[in-house]
Amino acid sequence: MSERRPFPTCSILGVNIAVTNMKKTIGYLDAHLEDLSGSYICISNVHTTVMSHDEEDYRMVQNGAAIALPDGKPLSVACRKRGFAEAERVTGPDLMREIFLLSARKGWRHYFYGSTEDTLQLLRAALEKAYPGIIIAGMYSPPFRPLTAEEDRQDIDRINQAKADFVWIGLGAPKQERWMAAHQGKVRGLMIGVGAGFDYHAGTLKRAPLWMQKCSLEWLYRLLQDPVRLFKRYLVTNTKYLWLIGRENRNYRKKTT
Repeated sequence: MSERRPFPTCSILGVNIAVTNMKKTIGYLDAHLEDLSGSYICISNVHTTVMSHDEEDYRMVQNGAAIALPDGKPLSVACRKRGFAEAERVTGPDLMREIFLLSARKGWRHYFYGSTEDTLQLLRAALEKAYPGIIIAGMYSPPFRPLTAEEDRQDIDRINQAKADFVWIGLGAPKQERWMAAHQGKVRGLMIGVGAGFDYHAGTLKRAPLWMQKCSLEWLYRLLQDPVRLFKRYLVTNTKYLWLIGRENRNYRKKTT
């Protein structure tokens, strides 16, 4: 596809975050789905943005995406504070839902790569019940260890033989973004890394109440669900983000005054 960005972008800690909303995003994907085949979309949040700030190669992966959507509300808020009034949060689970709702009418085919076999079975059942007519072209849970070159080739062949329009990647960050970047141009279909999106739609993980989402407290809800695994990610990383974005905002104001 063209290197030209489909939406204006706002640089947050070096990551080019798309200034968009759900309606515009869905409209663009619908109109340009064929052109987007072989490329990938990152669903960016505070965790991935801080990681991108710290690791140049991962920042290149994020910026190599066709679109880096602001999954985390702090990112869309930061964009709005810099004059991008139309910046809104576009979360992975919500993007999945909106695309699934259109899928039967559009004839879109879906492939799911990642998670566990048990979760994928639950996901299939949940999607077929919630979205009648949805075409699930394939699902595969790869081993959690590094793949051999032959295994990787087989995975690519398996995905491409499914002729999917959307290839959903649920490997978790940063693994899924690195995987998509490494397979850009090799995998046919638009790759979208959605992490826990598989679990939300399978019903194995509950999302925060809407009021918590609107108050930017979804991270706290997830932390309470899985404190051991997420303590460092949320409390340490979120604190670091606040310090980094505060410093960046001060520098931004100096440049614009």
